[in-house]
Amino acid sequence: MKENDPKTCQLEASAVKPRSLPVDEWPAADREAWEEACRPGIRLTPGGRASYLAPISRHDFAARYGAFLGFLQRMGRFDEEGALAAQITPSNVEAYIAELKNRVRSVTVWNCIYKLRRAAELLDPTVDFSWLAEIERDLALVMVPRSKFDRVVLSERLVEGGLTLLAEGKTCSKSAFKFAKDVRNGVLIALLAVCPIRIKNYASLEIGHTFKKIQGSWWITVPPQSTKTGNPEERRVPDFLNRAIGLYLDRARPVLIGTKPVSNALWISSRTGRQITTKNLGTLISKITVRTIVVDVSPHLFRTAGATTAALYGGDTPHLASAVLGHTDPRVTHEHYNRATSINAAKIYAALIEQYLSS
Repeated sequence: MKENDPKTCQLEASAVKPRSLPVDEWPAADREAWEEACRPGIRLTPGGRASYLAPISRHDFAARYGAFLGFLQRMGRFDEEGALAAQITPSNVEAYIAELKNRVRSVTVWNCIYKLRRAAELLDPTVDFSWLAEIERDLALVMVPRSKFDRVVLSERLVEGGLTLLAEGKTCSKSAFKFAKDVRNGVLIALLAVCPIRIKNYASLEIGHTFKKIQGSWWITVPPQSTKTGNPEERRVPDFLNRAIGLYLDRARPVLIGTKPVSNALWISSRTGRQITTKNLGTLISKITVRTIVVDVSPHLFRTAGATTAALYGGDTPHLASAVLGHTDPRVTHEHYNRATSINAAKIYAALIEQYLSS
């Protein structure tokens, strides 16, 4: 093949691991525009175009735009001195989609292009990206979501699976390390089932900060700047998990940390002795559920399980599912989503699960 043959470039690019360029590696025009878009408002001075977004959403859009630039870099199409958003061209996008289709599912392809468009509009709202929106709509028409019908389970089954794994770890583990892993995995599943928060927040829980004991009860308290909705996550962990959590914190977690530096991270990797990354935690949760209940339940499906459980058993509590998942229901007035309602919803939901576990 010729040196500049597109097929040669494609093969060479596929041999390099995909990488999202961080903001400080973007072209200067893009970097400066993004920093301005994310500029927070001060008193009566409005912030940048992206200032209204939650930090987690801004990070996601930046990561997707960085992934596009990373593709261009692998393909030799990247212009370090490029003008603002100038590299978002039909030919570059077409090549990017072709590469995505070779390694990810159709829903992910659509999601990448949707977030690329959103990032582009935040960078330069004066440019007409309707052509990109048209491509996005075409991708939406042909995407085939992975069916989750056969993977939706009720929350009490997940809690039961987690507690069963923990019990097996206590009685059947042949080493302290195996015991520590089993206890962590059991608590990991059971806690997420009763407190189905988003995986990024779950992975970043810190003892004494976002996971703390208050008057004998454990609480998850995620500040609003760390959540997708901009609302705080405040959930009291049901008392029936206290003993399991204590076993993990007092006996299992120190074994997993080993000789590594002390960390406040709640979830510790059995491989590195450090905090588990969001991606690895999601993969681990899927593997654990396959092992315990023979169903691959992803972290997002824990939230689906929560909504299903609330709808099935909490028929007398309107909008329980929305409150449990931290969603805003436009049919309910704002007062129903204040701190008291959030806490009460978590208590009702936990009580439902405990009731059906004991029945």
